Amino acid sequence: LLVFLHGSGERGDDIEKIKVHGPPKMIEEGKHFPFIIASPQAPMEGWEPEILIRFIRDLQTKYRVDQERIYLTGLSMGGYATWRLAMKYPNVFAAIAPICGGGDTADISKLKHMPVWCFHGAKDNVVKPEQSIRLVNALKKYNKNVRLTIYPDAEHDSWTETYNNDSLYQWFLMQKKFHYPRKMLSNTELAEYAGTYVVNDSDTLYLLSKDGKLTVKDQPSVEIIAYEKDGFSVETNNTELEIRATRNKKGRVEKLVLYDEKPVDLRKIK
Repeated sequence: LLVFLHGSGERGDDIEKIKVHGPPKMIEEGKHFPFIIASPQAPMEGWEPEILIRFIRDLQTKYRVDQERIYLTGLSMGGYATWRLAMKYPNVFAAIAPICGGGDTADISKLKHMPVWCFHGAKDNVVKPEQSIRLVNALKKYNKNVRLTIYPDAEHDSWTETYNNDSLYQWFLMQKKFHYPRKMLSNTELAEYAGTYVVNDSDTLYLLSKDGKLTVKDQPSVEIIAYEKDGFSVETNNTELEIRATRNKKGRVEKLVLYDEKPVDLRKIK
């Protein structure tokens, strides 16, 4: 599944505007793609991540979508939305290609496992290329699997050359959604993490260590899988989330931090 997000000029309720740029235009002209192409239309207010993710999840239920190969791309306003949506829901996408976009770097570390290929025109005076450069440089601190292509003679339209290049689609097809590796910990090591945790000082969670597994009490199907000491992953709602353990000065597990849309603290009390 390749999700394409258009720019600001195609907003509204005239669906024919979707065909002005990018993959929808190319399909209209007879181009065949090795993807399901999904091209939603934004209202005049612009793209909203919560609406987009509901749209994508609806597609997942209605079509034969390969959950390991969901790709995201967009231009201009859609480039901004590509960055924002991927940072908000990083476990959904296998790779992203934002074009002449920008955004906030506050949550850029959430893309540490995300293959990213970013594009911009050097002479763009609508969205300055520094917007993409800033995001890519911030991401490089966490992720070496990020590429930036600057077209030296392109202005704001850096998307025509990008989408006309089959290398982009070949690159997409090489990417699969990241999964944490599994590391077998001994029962003694796993026992360090078992116990009672308070979630955000309200709800209580019980973790059990048994038969080489760390599970949630009363939910044995929910397994917390180690990928290294003090590093775990857990799958919920078809999304793989990271959990990190922190220790006190005596080296004992003090809390677990679940990294979802925002970090959730699980403070160990027993």
